[in-house]
Formats: sequence, C-alpha cells, structure tokens
Amino acid sequence: MKKRNLMNVRSFRGVAGMALSLALGVSVASCGGYSKSKEAEAQAQMGAQQAPEVATIVVERTNAENQKEYPAKLEGKTDIAIRPQVSGFITAVHVDEGQTVKKGQTLFTLDQVQYQAAVENAQAAVNSAQTAVNTARMTADTKRKLFEKNIISSYDYQLAQNNLQTALAGLSQAQAALTTARKNLSYTVVTAPSDGVVGSIPNREGSLASPSSMEPLTTISDNSKVYAYFSLTEKDLLEMTDNGTRSLDAAIKAMPAVQLRLANGSIYGMPGDVATVSGVINTSTGAASVRALFDNPSGMLRSGSTGQVIVPVNSENVIVIPQKATYEIQGKKFVYTVGKDGTLTSKAIDVLPQNDGQSYVVLSGLEPGEQIVVEGVGTSAIRDGVKIKAVDAAKRQAAVAQQGGEAASQQAAAK
Repeated sequence: MKKRNLMNVRSFRGVAGMALSLALGVSVASCGGYSKSKEAEAQAQMGAQQAPEVATIVVERTNAENQKEYPAKLEGKTDIAIRPQVSGFITAVHVDEGQTVKKGQTLFTLDQVQYQAAVENAQAAVNSAQTAVNTARMTADTKRKLFEKNIISSYDYQLAQNNLQTALAGLSQAQAALTTARKNLSYTVVTAPSDGVVGSIPNREGSLASPSSMEPLTTISDNSKVYAYFSLTEKDLLEMTDNGTRSLDAAIKAMPAVQLRLANGSIYGMPGDVATVSGVINTSTGAASVRALFDNPSGMLRSGSTGQVIVPVNSENVIVIPQKATYEIQGKKFVYTVGKDGTLTSKAIDVLPQNDGQSYVVLSGLEPGEQIVVEGVGTSAIRDGVKIKAVDAAKRQAAVAQQGGEAASQQAAAK
C-alpha cells in the first residue's frame, strides 16, 4: 500500500514537472516571438526614418509654348544701287553716309559742260529744221495754188509736197535729239529713287562715274520695313504643312508672329510676320529661304545687320517636366519614377528638341499620373532601387519660402 502511494506521488511530481516545463517553454517562446516582432517593427520604422525626403511631382498633360531660333540677315525693304546713267566726273556730293534722304533729293552732280553743249547744239538743229519746214511749207502752198490754176504740172506740185514731208521728218529728228540731250543733261544730277538711308560712298569729287562701273556711287536702303532672311530645313517645312496635308500658303498664314533677337542679345520691340517661303529647296544646303517682315519706324534696324528670328512652337496636350528632373547617358535622357513603396526606377524618355532652357516637352516614355523625382537627380543619393520618402515639390518650395520669410522677419526684428 505504501509503495503504491509512493509511486502515485512520484508520478504526480513527474507530471507536474513536465507541465511546469511546458508552461515555462511556452512562456519563453511567447516572450521571444514578441521581442522579434517588436524588433522587426523598430527596424522598419528606422528604415522609414532613414529614407530621404525627396521632392517629386506627378506629371500631367498641359499646353506648352517653346521656340525655335534661326540665324538671320537683315535687308531693307528696298536696297537700290545708285549708278549714273551717263559718264562724267563727279563735281559735287550732296549727301553723307548714313544720311536719311527723301525721294527725288539730289545725291551727286556730274560734270555738265559737255551735256549742256549737246543740248545747245540740238536746240540749234531744231531751229534749223524748223526753218526748213517753214520754207518747204511756203513752197508747197505756192505750188498748190499754181496747180489748181493748171499753171504747173502735177509732178511739180507733188515734188513740193514731198519736200515738205522731208523737212517735217528732219524737224522730228532734231526734236528727238534735243530731248535726248536734255535727258542726258538731267542725268548729270543723280537723285534718290526712293526714301531711305544712304550707304557707303566710295567715290568723291573728281572721281569718274560711269554706268559700266562695277561699284555703285552708293546704295539707298528703304528701312521703313526690314526683311529678315533665314532658312528652314526640309523637316521644318514638313512640320509646317503637317506632312503635306495643307498648302504652304495656308501654313504661312497660320504661323504666329515672330520675334527678332538682335546682335546684342536683346529682343526687338516690334513683332514680325513671315511673308514668304521659297518653293525651292537649295540642293547644297537642304534648306529653303524664308523672309520675315518687321516694321522699322525708328530706323534702328539697318540693312546688312544680323540677328536671330524666333519662331514660337506651340504644343497642346503634352507632358512638360523640369530639365533638372532628367539626366543624360550617351545622348539619351532619363528620369526616375517613384513606385508605390517609394522605390526609384530609371526610365528613358524622348523630348522635343526645342525648349525654353527650364523644361522639356516629353514626346514618349512617361504617362500622366506617374510620379518623378525633381531633386538631386544625377547625385549618388538618387539611383535605381533606392527608397525615398516622396514630398510634393510645390509644397516643399512653399515651406522653404515661408521659412526664409520668417528668418528674414526675425533678423529684421533683432536689428
């Protein structure tokens, strides 16, 4: 009996010990699991805290206005080379280089002596011819009366009439020679054919002027309107005409006003219009000549100057991104897109070649709603696979501006 009781006690102690050990094991396991869960959560929070805050934007479609610039040469509306119509020595120069002149104003005077003498000789010839006509007419009248009375034959009468006609022809020739002589005399006074500005004057008093001279006396440029000549490539022409779906004339009429960048980099104050586009493409340059017209009331633009014609390029319903959001590898542009978990992924994009220096118009590679990095692109901190904490770029910029204002206010108050 005692043995049985002793065995029962030992058995109870064994069971109790096993139960206690099991309970302790469960307790320890539970504590270890809780510790590991807390550690993982802490590590996750630490990782989230270590993810850098980076400015980003969500791309959307919008309208963009860019521009193309083309080198241009300026020419006056009319550039007239002044050449004498008769030969002679220059006796007077009545204008100076750069002077503004009116139509009909005297520019040069050539030696008039020989031309004045020619006029006087021609006038004398006219007088002589007129006398001959008068004599022939008197004879013809007398012969007519005699013929009517049958005193002379018809032959004598007709001969008198022929002599009168010959005298009249001689008078006409003399009068024509007088007109020519007077015209040549007038050509010795060289006048401005239009309003404009006098160009260089290579020949002065005493120089021989001739119609056959290679070098003109001067050039008169009408600068009230100025043409800016530039070139468009075949690709530009195709873009203008929507790949030939509309005529070139219609494309010119639809073109917006253009601007002119002067040689010093400033923009001319008055817009211009594209007037004509050559219908022939130069085989050596692969481009067509284009002419834009600018008003020039002040005369500031001068023929022979250079500049750049700025042609607006309007794009509708396109994605526009800041240039600082891109980086380039072997001529190809890339951006970093942000995943839902904040992971960065590089993405190749195609952009419009024309830009304003601040942004790009994206042709392909991005879709509306995608989020891209606009801060730190190109640095080692921003690369594929890195996780970031995305911050709205506009809000961040506003916060920075506000902090700067507050700091400025505190500094002002401290003073």
